[in-house]
Amino acid sequence: MVLGHLQRGGQPTADDRLLSLRYGAAAVRLAEEGKWGTMVAFDPPEMTSVPLEAALETMKTVPVECDTVRTARELGISFGD
Repeated sequence: MVLGHLQRGGQPTADDRLLSLRYGAAAVRLAEEGKWGTMVAFDPPEMTSVPLEAALETMKTVPVECDTVRTARELGISFGD
């Protein structure tokens, strides 16, 4: 067992590996095309590019009371507060 995988939720699945390869390949394509100031986004079933300004327009937050955060805290994950 790799400790880093355990801390992040377990070993990556085949789907995890495929998705990360798709993100990486799409990022390389953007760089080759000179599309600076953009980021890769997954808009199923396609990988797309989004201007960084658009990605940063709205603050996306996770409610601190949600089940995901509560479960993470119960597992000993620290959020720095």
